[in-house]
Amino acid sequence: MESAAAFKDLKVQVTNRQIMSIALPITLAILIPQINMLTNSIFLGRLDIESLGNAGVTGVFYLIFAVAGHGLNNALQSVFSRHAGADNSNAFKTILAQGIRISLQFAVAGIVITWFIAPFILKAVADPAAYPQEISFLKIRILGLPFLYLFQMGNAFLVASLNSRWLMIGFICEASVNILLDYLLIQGRFGFPALGFNGAAIASVIAEAVGLLVVLLVLYKTGLKKQYGLLQKFKYDKPITKQILTISAPLMLQYVISVTTWLVFFILIEARHDKVAKAISNTMRNFFGLIGVFVWAFAGTCNTMVSNLMGQQREDKVLEAITRIMMWSVAFCVLMCSLINLFPETFFSLFGQDHEFVRQGIPVIRVVSIGLLFMSIANIWLNGVTGTAKTRVNLLIEIFAITVYLVYTWVFMKLHYISLAMAWSNELVYWSTIFLMSFLYLRSGKWKTKVKMQK
Repeated sequence: MESAAAFKDLKVQVTNRQIMSIALPITLAILIPQINMLTNSIFLGRLDIESLGNAGVTGVFYLIFAVAGHGLNNALQSVFSRHAGADNSNAFKTILAQGIRISLQFAVAGIVITWFIAPFILKAVADPAAYPQEISFLKIRILGLPFLYLFQMGNAFLVASLNSRWLMIGFICEASVNILLDYLLIQGRFGFPALGFNGAAIASVIAEAVGLLVVLLVLYKTGLKKQYGLLQKFKYDKPITKQILTISAPLMLQYVISVTTWLVFFILIEARHDKVAKAISNTMRNFFGLIGVFVWAFAGTCNTMVSNLMGQQREDKVLEAITRIMMWSVAFCVLMCSLINLFPETFFSLFGQDHEFVRQGIPVIRVVSIGLLFMSIANIWLNGVTGTAKTRVNLLIEIFAITVYLVYTWVFMKLHYISLAMAWSNELVYWSTIFLMSFLYLRSGKWKTKVKMQK
């Protein structure tokens, strides 16, 4: 690995080259865990349709805690980037240390909730036949949370310090381990025990631990640890901790609320006792994740660039940056959605199901594709709000959009069910609301500071 010992200018410029230099490594990095989830579903689909369906509920449940960490990661990235834009990279070591302390506390809380509270909640709402398999999986899967959170903290630093090209190494290693262990443990190969559904959980936990070890190795071997004085002191720092929590608390709550409502959606599907609809919905979750990597990468880029520009006191460039990033996000989303919609049978065939499964799934994938196009616009503007550090506004936008989403979902899932495709159209309603509110807020200029702009 090349040395990163020399300091470099951490101030971003609003250019296509700068956008892509940040976004593409993040895209590849995010793509790897989505491949992990897709691989889990492919192996479980070939095990049986019940396991494929159950992977939807358990996957979304774990996603609640994963996105809480993602909210903390985005907040940390915002704090990093603000200091980077202000030429204060000396603060990086303290920011990362406090982020690690906070993330471990949240990870322990997530494990406790899953082991001792979640069983009562899931037992009351889940399909009785699926509950034992689902809760057994979750009690294993949640043990990967500390590794995931620490991995995310390292990635936040790499993105904010404009070293996002190193992200790929950890994710590639993680994905390779996950795919190999899925193959060995789900059905039992080469003398390994056939652990079925739980094999996917064990594979994912081990893979996340490997990912963390690799990102630590990257920090050491590139010289970044020494350059920024990282991982030396973990003493409590009240101002930095307060700054991180002030930004992260609304953001984490926003993400948790968002994914919890998705869990409600999957539980409503499960309540219909339609195992095909349940399995199709899990494949849609994988489709969402696979195409969404490009949107989330550009959204993360937007957060980083807006925060950096705010640190530079170049607020006049913020809307230009958001618009440029949005155009790239839409372009990539259109390309990927077009490819899968041209060959939907190929996508569905990965999961080893019959022709009827494919026939019922195609209308759903059309609707979800439109939802993804809406997301490719809305998520950029929402992360523009995040970059301004006005995360309470993020939370208010999320609460309003989720309320609209839940009402719509309840009507078309419980009161007036038409089809699974119609039920999934709730994504269009949700992202339209997110975009409208984020766009209006950022155009209003209420996020701007009183500090005079630098010329």
